Amino acid sequence: MIFQPETKRTDLAMELSDDLPEGVEVKNDVLGGFAVTDIQLKSESAARAVGKAVGRYLTLEPRDSFEMIPSNADEYSIGLSEKLRELLQDASSVFVAGLGNECITPDSLGPRVVSHIFATRHIPTDAPELDTKGLGLVSCAAPGVMGQTGIETAEFLNSLIEKVSPDAVIVIDALACQNPRHLGRTIQLTDAGISPGSGVMNSRSEVSRRTLGIPCIAIGVPTVADAGTKDEPLMVTPKNIDKLISTCAMIISGGINKCLHEGLTLGELRLLTA
Repeated sequence: MIFQPETKRTDLAMELSDDLPEGVEVKNDVLGGFAVTDIQLKSESAARAVGKAVGRYLTLEPRDSFEMIPSNADEYSIGLSEKLRELLQDASSVFVAGLGNECITPDSLGPRVVSHIFATRHIPTDAPELDTKGLGLVSCAAPGVMGQTGIETAEFLNSLIEKVSPDAVIVIDALACQNPRHLGRTIQLTDAGISPGSGVMNSRSEVSRRTLGIPCIAIGVPTVADAGTKDEPLMVTPKNIDKLISTCAMIISGGINKCLHEGLTLGELRLLTA
């Protein structure tokens, strides 16, 4: 059975199909405390069948719950950084965008992550005497949502990219899922970009390589789950969502920082972004 995309309110590629069609490759692995499900949609027909764009979708599931700050958080960040490096390939200048509404806790993951990103694009110009070996060229922003700004996220990012000229973009956003066990404990990375709000049927303009003109890596964690029916839509979030957002933001920001600044340790990066 192939689920029709409109009947499943989820952003997770791993939830979109029971019987995968031709043109889909699935691999399973273990890395840095994560069980990794690597789904590659290789054809347009396969992508249409599961309601996602052609691309690679990596799902990272931790051994332990994110309810408390895990003792092996560094292990999780390093594992995430390795997979992110695979998707970014040789990008040396990266723009990081935190999508979502910081005033609504389940939607605040993106801005929370960006608040802990080590931005360095200005250093070679403003402080040329500093040794920047081991540092990437990183810039970041949290553009808010259209209800706050009146500007589509894709429009906002396109204008910044035109000015900053990065090699690649990383976007972070809260996701929706079907299975409640994925809430706050599943990290998805994809090189197919994202349509913000699509999991809750509030889709905005696509943010992807096609719309931005450069590679776009999307990172997200499900913070709401579909508990409704066709006639009565209902999205739920866990009671400990504050702690889950805080922990996931710490792990994801650590993974991004470590990926982009290989010359620094996670401890040093935390001191620079506290």
